[in-house]
Amino acid sequence: MSFSFVITLILLTIWINMAQLQQGGPDEKEKTTALKDLLSRIDLDELMKKDEPPLEFPDTLEGFEYSFNEKGQLRHIKTGEPFVFNYREDLHRWNQKRYEALGEIITKYVYELLEKECHLKKVTLPVDATESEPKSFIFMSEDALTNPDKLMVLIHGNGVVRAGQWARRLIINEDLDSGTQIPYIKRAIGGQFWHQGREQHSVDREEKRLTAPCSWGQEGYGVIVLNPNENYIEVEKTKVQVQLSSDSSDEPAEKRERKDKIQKETKKRRDFYEKYRNPQKEKETLQLYIRDNGSPEEHAIYVWDHFIAESAAENVFFVAHSYGGLAFVELNCCNWVSSSEPLDTSVESMLPDCPRVSAGTERHELTSWKSFPSVFKFFSEASEAKNSSVKLAPTRRSNRIKYEEL
Repeated sequence: MSFSFVITLILLTIWINMAQLQQGGPDEKEKTTALKDLLSRIDLDELMKKDEPPLEFPDTLEGFEYSFNEKGQLRHIKTGEPFVFNYREDLHRWNQKRYEALGEIITKYVYELLEKECHLKKVTLPVDATESEPKSFIFMSEDALTNPDKLMVLIHGNGVVRAGQWARRLIINEDLDSGTQIPYIKRAIGGQFWHQGREQHSVDREEKRLTAPCSWGQEGYGVIVLNPNENYIEVEKTKVQVQLSSDSSDEPAEKRERKDKIQKETKKRRDFYEKYRNPQKEKETLQLYIRDNGSPEEHAIYVWDHFIAESAAENVFFVAHSYGGLAFVELNCCNWVSSSEPLDTSVESMLPDCPRVSAGTERHELTSWKSFPSVFKFFSEASEAKNSSVKLAPTRRSNRIKYEEL
């Protein structure tokens, strides 16, 4: 007999008793109140964990029996099928944990691509970090700070995504081109996309797919890839045994015994509850925040102050997805938004922010990918317009930026 079946029988019995008691007098109503209180304390989601398989998953793509094919699509090694979320029926939490474990592997995989395929270097934050303190990092091209012409800064949205990603769901369910920043990086610094080598890439507005040449050659940008969601590291909590202080030796023996008894009873109740709350002994962790990078906003300011503001580039361009755009919305910009209208069609907005045009898709997570060719066109036209006008001395706002502005 499964644990979940036993729980069902218990709850059914309680509900029957409640129905019977509600028909009685004041004493029965008091008992009903007590039973209701008992039910409110029962966390069914926690109790049902007792039937879960172990939360132990592979730490490599090969262990999951998946790999990325020549088109950058995640496929099962044996069957060739796309990733299946509901690997085990009626075990949503277990399936979600499995998905998250795969996502962590994907994150590391994208980091490797940034270094090996895009030839970016990893730079540790804070720049003056000690060996023992929590650290984060960003990725930069070799000429990010020395390129005198153009610098492109890429910023993803909030959530589980990390440097180099637009959307984990797209990486897993679609492909690397649509879900990562790699196409932007490769076009900026030169080179072809993950799977587009001999294929075509641009926007066909009727079929809404990519169909024109993908390799544009060297665009001449330096590149910085931000990592605004990497705000802390997690360390496993250590169990600290509460010891009586040496001063307690002066207490009467009866008082010390009473304290010991209370502590033992408290520990017993805590352990009993822990058995059901955390049946698989998942590690409890403590979050240690990274200095000056403890939030996406802090991270953006830090990178601006220590890198972007110090760069030699005359023109700095930002490609920010979703929440990442909030930090830079006050700058001159164009916002490609999800819309059923064709790509680049003007979209009205009730907010007094930058101009909005359609990204050519109604899916929010696809906006950065679908607007890809238009973004570079916008950058090119902005540069031409600037070069044709009177050049002003470049100014930096890093010393005047306030947290509230971002």
